[in-house]
Amino acid sequence: MKIPQLRIKIFLLTVLLINGMFLCSANNSNLKVDSLKPKLISFKIKLKTIEKAKIQTSALKFNKHLAYSFTVDDGYRSTYLTAFPLLNGGKISGRMISEWKYDQGGDGTTSKGLYYTNGLGNKIPFKLGLAINGAAIGDFSASRGHLSWAEVKEMYDTGWDVLNHGFHHATKHGTNFLTEVTENTTSIKQNLGFTMSQFVVPGGESDPGYQLEYERDALANGSFSVASYVGSGPTINVKEKVNLDKMIYARTFIHSSNDTIGFQTMDNYLKTIEAVAKSENPVWYNEFTHGVGNQNLWSLSMRFQDFKYYMTTIADKYGAKGDDSIWMAPWQEVYEYIWLRDRIKINYEQNNKEGLVTIELPEIPETFRYRAISLLVDTPSKFEVEANSPDFKISSDGKTKHKLITIQLK
Repeated sequence: MKIPQLRIKIFLLTVLLINGMFLCSANNSNLKVDSLKPKLISFKIKLKTIEKAKIQTSALKFNKHLAYSFTVDDGYRSTYLTAFPLLNGGKISGRMISEWKYDQGGDGTTSKGLYYTNGLGNKIPFKLGLAINGAAIGDFSASRGHLSWAEVKEMYDTGWDVLNHGFHHATKHGTNFLTEVTENTTSIKQNLGFTMSQFVVPGGESDPGYQLEYERDALANGSFSVASYVGSGPTINVKEKVNLDKMIYARTFIHSSNDTIGFQTMDNYLKTIEAVAKSENPVWYNEFTHGVGNQNLWSLSMRFQDFKYYMTTIADKYGAKGDDSIWMAPWQEVYEYIWLRDRIKINYEQNNKEGLVTIELPEIPETFRYRAISLLVDTPSKFEVEANSPDFKISSDGKTKHKLITIQLK
């Protein structure tokens, strides 16, 4: 049977079109794969000797031994009036009677701040985390008991972190836990311009197991970890890789006792800090309280004199004035450091006195606030770092102790 020439031409044209579509699809597929290539950054190290250096990630930022995270829950105004100026430096409020008839002020003194260093001699103020309920934050009278949006923003802008604590701090029967999580996220986004990524389960009168519902809904709606009653911590060994996936963690509750004479209660808590600081491996330790004014708010808080004694003692022993072994940073900052630390890949090649460090970076979540990594350098030689990239800033102690490099990604 003779096939008409027109049909043959149509058949051949169809084959060509199909093949062309396949090749185009393959090329597009390759382009897509290429676009997913890992991001690399690199810099040079110029050493004084030819002995090969070794480079690895530091367990904690600035090669600290103790990461200490402290959170103040519920967004009480005493945090801004007393704790913030004590730690960051500034005028501490005097007596301030809030709407609840509690004195939420401090001692009226001026603080020079409490500090640790970045390992290069630069002082960094102690910082806390703020677990807040958006429904309670506003701009009310001078006697208000809760923070204002402006106060929260000021603390956030200096490096304090804001953690999701539910919109209304609701815990009772009938609570819509999902709405509590998402409405608070929306509230902070609308008023402060960022998306929270860590959740703290609010405490209070509740049905048994209510925290499990909060944990579930928070982890399913943007939170990377949740502070609850039972879980990892309050002390976490960070020498090796830490399982941060949907982490549930516990914290130590710090509060003043009824005994107002001396600091015996605080000294007992400090013994725990001392034991943690003596751990063989680098560790991450978490504590929290509520108010920090002159009176023990709701009997769930620290009186300011106790708080001041507690933080000052820690700073004097482990901060810039002491052995400088502490990294005093909020939960989110430490979490994000460890997350990045456990995902980067380092390649080091050295030729005579010049080394090339290449780091493969993971895709970092958009809601992450921190993008820094510290590297430990094992070498007897002094060195200089040479980097010309708009993607990161780099600092080192190459000319002094020649042990530490810190990279701040942009």
